[in-house]
Amino acid sequence: MKIDDLLLGIENCKCGKSHSCHIKRVDICEGAISKLREITKGYGKVVLVADENTYNAAGRSVELQILDKIQSRIVFSGEKILIPDEAAIDRIKSCVTKKTELIIGVGSGVINDLCKYVSFISDIPYVIVATAPSMDGYASHGAAMILSGMKVTVNAHVPEAIIADTNILKNAPFDMILAGYGDIIGKYSCLCDWRLAALVRDEYICDFVLRETYGYVNRTRELSDRLHKRAPEAIEALMSALVAVGILMSYVGNSRPASGSEHHFSHYFEIVGIVKGEKYLPHGIDVFYSAAESAKIREEILSLEKADISAFDFDFSKYERNIKRIYCSVADEVISLQKKIGWYLETESRVEIYKSKFNEIKKILSDAPSFAESCRMLSEVGMKYSDFTEFYGKEKIDDAYLYAKDLKDRYTVLWLYYDLFGARAVQK
Repeated sequence: MKIDDLLLGIENCKCGKSHSCHIKRVDICEGAISKLREITKGYGKVVLVADENTYNAAGRSVELQILDKIQSRIVFSGEKILIPDEAAIDRIKSCVTKKTELIIGVGSGVINDLCKYVSFISDIPYVIVATAPSMDGYASHGAAMILSGMKVTVNAHVPEAIIADTNILKNAPFDMILAGYGDIIGKYSCLCDWRLAALVRDEYICDFVLRETYGYVNRTRELSDRLHKRAPEAIEALMSALVAVGILMSYVGNSRPASGSEHHFSHYFEIVGIVKGEKYLPHGIDVFYSAAESAKIREEILSLEKADISAFDFDFSKYERNIKRIYCSVADEVISLQKKIGWYLETESRVEIYKSKFNEIKKILSDAPSFAESCRMLSEVGMKYSDFTEFYGKEKIDDAYLYAKDLKDRYTVLWLYYDLFGARAVQK
């Protein structure tokens, strides 16, 4: 379905739910910024949020459209990575007053998340003017934040409108275009995880959303050559896929159609990087590489003839030592989450499910791209898997296999891997 059709929603879906999206309009085209005057016509004072890079890319053009409405202008420094944490939230909140009727974000991932979150807690709408086709969160309810040092997705609200001017998008840094492409290609991994969770944990799944997401992913894969040339129609198609996936997340009320084990890897690298002061890659780039790691895990599980482990007693003290070694200042939050959900105490019961459904599990895993195919998709856009392993190193990646899953309360192939291979490794 096209985006305009998705915005209309679906009543009485076969999954048993009705789906809706409250975004009023999406404009992805050449010259889309010129429509801002019309979009903001019914609003009074506006708070404009950008960083130095996105302000230079599109902020001035936005101002020309709404100059008489601007109440405050917040431009974050472009010298270092902007983190969507309490400090950034407070800076935006300090400019929102009783007169503020709209927040306009100019940017991509972090700017969108900050505007989404602050507008939600302030009970005012927001509009996002995209500056790069770099991630799938433009249209989703969730805001990816770092609160108390933890990467969390806060359920907020969707924007009133998404403005994506291809004249601006095509000039984004190519790493950001690659990040958006990688974020979409990573859906092969997360959709496999969603199907796996539905089988193993009887989790809700919508076949319509699943099918539509696969459709956008498959069409995006065909864009690799044209994206290198920054072809406007390819940039528009990529941006459409990113927005559509966000709408499909809104349909099911969570990020299942877009985030699985590959995102857990990415979040792990980001959080560990932040708490230890180590470098990490842009989110979508990490997702793209991490999808290959997820493929390696699937192949290791597929090599088994049967699902089995011998009984053992889980030693939580050894587990805690490893979590504190890896997550440092946020380790207590990670441990608290896992104590709350209690999945470490359910390994043997899950293995019994694996035993009875292992053929079905292997069928789902084999439907997803292999490691070789994942590496081929990387190479199609000039990326090499070896660059990823050299950047992070074997020890950090090995730790991710066992502990990236602990940042979330979501079942993925990482839990299946832990149950079948990793449980004893944690005890060493």
